[in-house]
Formats: sequence, structure tokens, C-alpha cells
Amino acid sequence: MAAFGLPNFGQLTEAFRKAQQIQQDAQKLQEELDSMEIKGSNQDGRANIWITGNQKPLRVEIDPSLIKEGQVACEEATLLALQNAYELSTSTMKSKMEELTGNLNLPGVTD
Repeated sequence: MAAFGLPNFGQLTEAFRKAQQIQQDAQKLQEELDSMEIKGSNQDGRANIWITGNQKPLRVEIDPSLIKEGQVACEEATLLALQNAYELSTSTMKSKMEELTGNLNLPGVTD
């Protein structure tokens, strides 16, 4: 019997076990996100940017035909590619976090 509304030892042990499992799974998820290469492109695919699942920039590729169009065209296309890569990366991260947290109903994590 638990005193003062505290859980019994078995419940406490189970809670710690779950917390350790979540921590291990979160570490694996971070490693998985770090190893991902997510490609973002502008509309016509002449500017491409790769970032990790944690939004770390990896590389940029600009088609020579775009470079010939000048600085402004390159800047606009690169920005669009970066925005696309970022959106893909953040949606991937959110999806993976939802998988990790499952039905834990942690406030602020899956909202």
C-alpha cells in the first residue's frame, strides 16, 4: 500500500524502466536524424540543398544554367530549395518524434 498517494515500488520501477527506454530510443532517433540526407529543391530542380534530419546543412548543388541567369536568380532558387529542405526535415523529425512518443500523451511533444 502506498502512503501519501505515492505509487507502489512496482509502479515506480516500471516508470523508471519506461523513462530509460524512452531515453535510449531518443538517442537512437537523434543518431538516425543525424545520418539522414534530406534533399530540398526549388520548383524546377536546378537548385538543390541537402540537410540532415536535424537541419544540419550538408551540401548545395546549383545547375550551371541557373548560374548563367545571374545572382538574383541563384539566390531566389537557393532560398526556395533551402525552405523546401527545411520543411521536409522538420516534418520528418515531427513524424519520427510522434512514433517515438506513441501514446505517452506527453504535453507539448506531439501537440
